[in-house]
Amino acid sequence: MRLLQLSHPDEGRRVAVVNEHTVALLSTHQSVYDAAQAAVQSGRSLTDVVGDDVSEEQLDYDEIYEGRSSWSLLPCLDHPHEPARCMVSGTGLTHKASVENRQAMHEGGDDDVTDSMKIYQWGLEGGKPDAGEIGVQPEWFYKGDGFILRGHNDPLTVFGFADDGGEEPEICGLYIVDDQGTPRRIGLCVGNEFSDHVMEKKNYLYLAPSKLRECAIGPELCIDPDFADVKGSVSVERSGATAWSAEIASGEANMSHTLANLEHHQFKYPAHRRPGDVHVFFFGADAFSFGDGFALQEDDIMEVTWEGLGRPLRNPIRFESKIDSAVEVTTL
Repeated sequence: MRLLQLSHPDEGRRVAVVNEHTVALLSTHQSVYDAAQAAVQSGRSLTDVVGDDVSEEQLDYDEIYEGRSSWSLLPCLDHPHEPARCMVSGTGLTHKASVENRQAMHEGGDDDVTDSMKIYQWGLEGGKPDAGEIGVQPEWFYKGDGFILRGHNDPLTVFGFADDGGEEPEICGLYIVDDQGTPRRIGLCVGNEFSDHVMEKKNYLYLAPSKLRECAIGPELCIDPDFADVKGSVSVERSGATAWSAEIASGEANMSHTLANLEHHQFKYPAHRRPGDVHVFFFGADAFSFGDGFALQEDDIMEVTWEGLGRPLRNPIRFESKIDSAVEVTTL
């Protein structure tokens, strides 16, 4: 089952089930969050809760997806009541290509083994423990809260203080924490973990601020898809033509960690198991255009697709004017 979150200027927000070229609106639940909470409270599966709430009202998915409808696509999961209670974070150096790109950014010589490569090697050695056991922890980063989430067709902004902006094609895990503090995986989706690679390249200690950027997820939330070996593609469209593209791979077969190990280290912190919170968790990238020396420009369109996770996620890039004055803090 694949779900969408939509918004209309007059009808507000709704949830819909994807049926290829049409979507069927739910009758009661107006957000995936509310449907997930209903599943938690009733002890039923999310698939059953949603299936019982599907109405006969159908919309043209092609028109919505292509931006030709008064309906627009929202991020496929958010916290509709308190956006600050949605944590957006991720893990890096889980795919070989990503660590090679990071190694190239920061290596000091031909024989230099960076901390990035060491973390990746630790993952290869201890990131796939037996079921129920704890493996080595991955790299982890914080991106922001629900206010940074964008949906399909929404622009991703290079802030005025940023050095650059670039796509990172990833798969996201989507979670809610139940009343007992147990993380519950709602599903997976396509993600663009948009980051500032020029800033990161200056010094690896700039990784943390380089991640504090907008990002996009969706358009579809897939309940319980296969995560064993997932193939995909990423591209940048410029003036109607493909300017750069790459084939990508994710899933456990292509990563140095199991999903269970990543989830353990995400949720081992008590602060990450607060009942009612939402987590959007990026699992790492296999390729991105910056690693090939490609620089995005205004109005380029980034596209990410993963087999089994619904339609591609497309987002144009926008550049703010450079900030040349300091933020002023005043005394109360």
